[in-house]
Amino acid sequence: MIEILSSRSNAEIKEINRIYKETYKKSLEDAIRSDTSGHFCRLLISLAQGNRDERENIDVSLAQQDAQALYAAGENKLGTDESKFNAILCARSKPHLRTVFYEYQKMCGRDIEKSICREMSGDLESGMLAVVKCIKNTPGYFAERLYKSMKGAGTKDRTLIRIMVSRSEIDMLDIRQEYVKNFGKSLYTHIHGDTSGDYRKLLIKLC
Repeated sequence: MIEILSSRSNAEIKEINRIYKETYKKSLEDAIRSDTSGHFCRLLISLAQGNRDERENIDVSLAQQDAQALYAAGENKLGTDESKFNAILCARSKPHLRTVFYEYQKMCGRDIEKSICREMSGDLESGMLAVVKCIKNTPGYFAERLYKSMKGAGTKDRTLIRIMVSRSEIDMLDIRQEYVKNFGKSLYTHIHGDTSGDYRKLLIKLC
């Protein structure tokens, strides 16, 4: 769910909410509340509201303030103010957040992902990391997800199919380029070696 909500526009998220309610006769927010809890639940609900700022302009001064706020909420205090991470990561625009992450690393000497790993755990950690990775580089994030779906024994077919189908007409070329850059072989080669038959043919066509 994080993967879907982190990579879709506000309009797409609102359409997902509409279709979900129409199909399952309850809101996506109610489903999230019944299946998750705590800060992870609040993260998902914030993303599912589809209220992210989508302006392209960047206020560097505000980005520096947000970087300072994230530092004060995590590395610079005993305990972590997860609500501050949630408020900034789920509401600010993606161009703005990329500047925040740059300012954060300049300020405290480590990237935001390392701070999240130090300050959080479990579903909240993996959720926040996914949001950050998707904002930093969406094709790179999906390339990593595809790689992990085929890494080691067995293939995570649901993940592989979902990403290949959902991104095939959006940014598959960019994902393929990130795949080669990050993992040293083409997505085509990995799919060809990890699957077979008609399943392989379908995935290769999507690739």
